Amino acid sequence: MAIKKRHKQAWVVSADMGYGHDRAAHGIEELSYGGFITANHYIGIPKQDRNLWKETRRAYEAISRLKPIPIIGDFLFEAMDRFQEIPAFYPRRDLSKPSIQLRMSYKLIERGLMKHLVNKLIAKRRLPVICTFPLTALAMEYHGYPEDIYTIVTDTDMARAWVPPDPKRSKIQYFAPTGRVVERLKLYGVHPDRIHYTGFPIPKKLIGGADAKVLKTDLAQRICNLDPTGAFTKRYWRTLEAEFGSTVCNAKKKSRPVTITFTVGGAGAQRQLAIQIAKSLREKLAKGIFKLVLVAGTHKQIARYFQFHLRFNGLGNLINKGIEIYYEPERHAYFKGFDAILRRTDILWTKPSELSFYTGLGLPIIMSPPIGSQEEFNRLWLQNVGGGIQMANADTCNEWLQDWINSGALARMAWNGYVEAPTHGAHRIEAVITGEDGVLEPPPLIV
Repeated sequence: MAIKKRHKQAWVVSADMGYGHDRAAHGIEELSYGGFITANHYIGIPKQDRNLWKETRRAYEAISRLKPIPIIGDFLFEAMDRFQEIPAFYPRRDLSKPSIQLRMSYKLIERGLMKHLVNKLIAKRRLPVICTFPLTALAMEYHGYPEDIYTIVTDTDMARAWVPPDPKRSKIQYFAPTGRVVERLKLYGVHPDRIHYTGFPIPKKLIGGADAKVLKTDLAQRICNLDPTGAFTKRYWRTLEAEFGSTVCNAKKKSRPVTITFTVGGAGAQRQLAIQIAKSLREKLAKGIFKLVLVAGTHKQIARYFQFHLRFNGLGNLINKGIEIYYEPERHAYFKGFDAILRRTDILWTKPSELSFYTGLGLPIIMSPPIGSQEEFNRLWLQNVGGGIQMANADTCNEWLQDWINSGALARMAWNGYVEAPTHGAHRIEAVITGEDGVLEPPPLIV
């Protein structure tokens, strides 16, 4: 057997198709050579490639935004969702037959999609390539990229479209975020030697080293903030003391309001929920009991939507006080700013997207309704971990949120996420690329 080459860096290639694929690339940006490359937005992209990518993204975002519309929205979204549906896992069986979605991906690749980028990377520097969007890895292999090709799976389960038609002849390797993805890849025909169970690549700056010093510092403060009555900390004091030290928490002290961060997906779906939440929490936001961070991401129109509807509902006086709107047009800067927000967040309110993995930081997640079958699988995984819960009626969240805090329920979810969900995915991926043995334990096998 040939000795595996060791590299200090790799090409990291993503696609601007919502936030999930770029978020995974951001998590390993320190490993990337020159920062991660967005396959549908890089300098010099051929016009034909740009147009093909635009059509694909436009269709996805349009249908995602239509979903809330009665009847027609559900019909269109269900049709798209069936197209990329993940088959039932049980009974275990051979699922290696290519799907319609996979065949359509190859129609684009056969027309030359990404051939320009492949040749550009070969000419510039021959390094391993890590892809965070399935089509990009498939195209890399099809167009003859000579070095190792890796794919980071960005959900808790995966469709057949991530794996080439003939898995046994493929050289693509996979970084699996969950135990379920490990087992699913085997059903799709991928040899176990090409599967690395790493966890999702949460940015190392949010974790620290192998000892997770940064994460533990933030989590200790979060648990204190989420447990003012001591309902959780008194019951589990010995466990918490062993993990964080004897000065972990004085349940009578708080250094900040309970901070809720609400995120809107890349397609802008569910933005109306933010206004419902703000209206319900109005009094507590004004008194400084809660703080609400509304994440508009890179979309100016969503930030404007928040501003307009907050003012329309008499909440304009709380903007930049009890309510913060986060908007950053530049994508790389957005991810860095969002990381900073997460460090001061106590509750993450989001649909069960790739952000479900961030419960590993000790973030309790309140789930808004999932959009699509992939997010249904994420929801189930998050509930199995114990790090998240489905939202109740947003119009009464001022009541049930306070109950969940007073009972210690959200503090318990924060702890469960930290204990049960993988945290060091970026560290493990780096170890595979560099060949350096780490001191990390295998991640929890939550399926």
